[in-house]
Amino acid sequence: MNQPFALEITSTQNEKLKHLLKLRERKTREQSGEFLIEGYREILKAYEAKVPLKSLFFSQERFLGANEHALIDKIGKSTRLYSLKGDLFDKYSYRHRPDGLLAVASIARQSEEEFAKAIFKKALGQAPFILLAESIEKPGNLGSIFRSCDAAGVHGVIVCDKQTDVFNPNVVRASIGTLFSVPFIECSLEAALSFLSKHHIKLVAATPHAKEFFTEVNFKEGIAIAMGSEQLGLSANLMDKATIKVKIPMYGAADSLNVAAATTLMLYEVVRQRHFV
Repeated sequence: MNQPFALEITSTQNEKLKHLLKLRERKTREQSGEFLIEGYREILKAYEAKVPLKSLFFSQERFLGANEHALIDKIGKSTRLYSLKGDLFDKYSYRHRPDGLLAVASIARQSEEEFAKAIFKKALGQAPFILLAESIEKPGNLGSIFRSCDAAGVHGVIVCDKQTDVFNPNVVRASIGTLFSVPFIECSLEAALSFLSKHHIKLVAATPHAKEFFTEVNFKEGIAIAMGSEQLGLSANLMDKATIKVKIPMYGAADSLNVAAATTLMLYEVVRQRHFV
């Protein structure tokens, strides 16, 4: 098999490398319509999900296994390839331990209609199972939430009143690429509530002030589980619109869990009820 052609970059003054650093900034991502994907697993999942990959930067000196070349061969058929020495690659990697692969991808957003179609296609006749993430501040938490949603078979994610954008490199990294396997939209809370009402999906709010524990309510019908920021929790408007309010029992000194951990508990209660009860 002929190896795809890769242009070697040797200078830090290269404009394409400078662009990699700028894409760490939200403003540049929004203006350019591009974002970063770093790591073998993440790029593989993006490729499998047909995410438009515009360019791939790689350093063979940083490869951790033997599968990278096969992935480059696949991606190189439709993507520009750039080769870097290990030390130069390290300057543009945002990972603690670079594995020699960094891609620039085009941001593709779904419309409300496309999102609805993707949800019901994934549900395969089951009641819709949605996660609504309101004003999550930390990229690592949002990425971890996507990872849990993928594992629990969530049909779709609504990110509303965002504090960090879904295409932040650290969201992609923390999601381990599962960002590309779960349908999602970003919108205002008002648009999210309108969407749920239109499709007759009940809104479940997790709050320590609820009377019922999350294991005591019916999650077998169409639901959207709402999780909010650790500092402020869910907004008053969302709480007012919630059909069901539940709490997670706390028996220690802490009054709440990390939002990603709390989300995982809630999602797997849905899994338990729908698949094991």
